[in-house]
Amino acid sequence: MENYTMEGRTYRYYGQEAPLYPFGYGLSYTTFQYRDLVLSPPALPVCANLSVSVVLENTGQRDGEEVVQLYLRWEQSSVPVPRWQLVAFRRVAVPAGRETKLSFQVAAEQRAVWAQNWRLEPGTFTLFAGGQQPGQQTRAPSEVLSARFTVTGAARPLRGC
Repeated sequence: MENYTMEGRTYRYYGQEAPLYPFGYGLSYTTFQYRDLVLSPPALPVCANLSVSVVLENTGQRDGEEVVQLYLRWEQSSVPVPRWQLVAFRRVAVPAGRETKLSFQVAAEQRAVWAQNWRLEPGTFTLFAGGQQPGQQTRAPSEVLSARFTVTGAARPLRGC
């Protein structure tokens, strides 16, 4: 094997072709709604962590569990990166008609790119939160919220943080 690129070999690098059963796909006996996605701070230094919160409501008639997934997308990068990358997930049980507020931390190293070594780069990023992958064609009974944040400062090696 001489071609070690991941393009076309994993869901993260499929390009425009969607996988038949994407990560997190499944059926539920209830429905969920996401709202109030908050990223803090909306502009952060290159070595800082991002705090994320989102409200999940069970809008159905039955108790249910949802796998809340967070994906990160680099809007521009000096090297090839995935379309988006899973950075956090959590299975949450929510009684019918109730809601819960979830908090996550996205560590700086989860934004690192490989360019002969792991490095952090400034720029604009989009964070997605929901019960499925962003832009998923095989629909699950939930939606995906998105919000942008910026990273400021100079690019630096990950171990320099």
